[in-house]
Amino acid sequence: MPRTVIVVGGGAAGFFGAINCARNLPEGRVILLEAGSKFLAKVRISGGGRCNVTHHCFDPTQLVQNYPRGGKALRGAFSRFQPQQTIAWFGAEGVQLKTEADGRMFPVTDDSATIVDCLLSAARRSGVELRTRSPVQGVAKQGEKFQVLLKTGETINGDRLLLATGSNPLGYRWAEQLGHTIEAPVPSLFTFNVPDAPLTDLAGVSVEKALVSLSPKFKGTYCQAGPVLITHWGLSGPAVLKLSAWGARQLQASSYDHPLWLNWLPGVNPQESMAQWQQTKQNHPRKQIANFSPTALPKRLWQRLTAQAGIKPGQCWADFSKVQEQQLTDNIHRYHCQIKGKGVFKEEFVTCGGITLKEVDFKTMASRCCLGLHFAGEILDVDGITGGFNFQNAWTTAWLAAQGMAAP
Repeated sequence: MPRTVIVVGGGAAGFFGAINCARNLPEGRVILLEAGSKFLAKVRISGGGRCNVTHHCFDPTQLVQNYPRGGKALRGAFSRFQPQQTIAWFGAEGVQLKTEADGRMFPVTDDSATIVDCLLSAARRSGVELRTRSPVQGVAKQGEKFQVLLKTGETINGDRLLLATGSNPLGYRWAEQLGHTIEAPVPSLFTFNVPDAPLTDLAGVSVEKALVSLSPKFKGTYCQAGPVLITHWGLSGPAVLKLSAWGARQLQASSYDHPLWLNWLPGVNPQESMAQWQQTKQNHPRKQIANFSPTALPKRLWQRLTAQAGIKPGQCWADFSKVQEQQLTDNIHRYHCQIKGKGVFKEEFVTCGGITLKEVDFKTMASRCCLGLHFAGEILDVDGITGGFNFQNAWTTAWLAAQGMAAP
């Protein structure tokens, strides 16, 4: 008898799993169910509407370092399907990708519709039965068969079931009913609300290389480097987003009320900064401190940090005191503020938490608790930092699930 595969979830992972499974099961039947009126909604809005498909990192050992949770489990998975294979797969479908300076990869069209149209076309050509407005009411296992009950009252029977429901609580509930444990989901990839007027008054100022840390020691995964953008509500930028991912559980446990430290000039140590101040004081004594900075910091930020060090408008370098020197050094290398809530990074919601990874075989993405059940994408307790890593998790786990579901 030809095999029937049911895929629940019409996002990136669901589509990629359905397409590749259908191609490996030419005599079988693959049904993809989406509760909403449109497929691939998250793909459409990702990357500011450009779709950050993957990241130009082809070494699995390096690649896994971009996953706060799930990196160890993905190490073997990436040896079978990683960004190189993603690029080749889309290339074979007629979609060329380009690499930007920071390693992110987008379609050359800079339009997420290119990826959406590609996946829709590939699914139709592969014979996938695409069904929108098909919300699932419940999932059950009867003998060797899965029964998927739709809210319309229809029941679909299948031999294999792929849950690719993202962070939808219903997906977690069905997985639990089929024997799985769920790591509590909490938000990841978000901006920091910092109602600190000395900072938020500088909205629009960005620093290309800064350190942000949840610890005053500036060490470990709770310290991240990169561009930081000051906004009217607090802090954003790649370094902040990376820190929000690595510190997702710690920040959630603190109810997003947590101290934060910034080093605005990590390329220079505090002693070097002090020496720089003294040299400037000696060489340019009549220059005004607020208007003559020996650093590469943006002028508005420098002026704010000097004011917070007690340096008065019009004060010259000749009058720069030891107390001001210490305070300015602290302001630049150990700026302290308080996170008082989280914002949203565009519309790209990412969740840490999901299916406990030890309950999944990452060679086939098969459940270790329920024969015939597979998982792909964000329903797993896997999440990456911003830069195309979450989509790569979707492509990789979906491709592996497809091989597993089509295997004899």
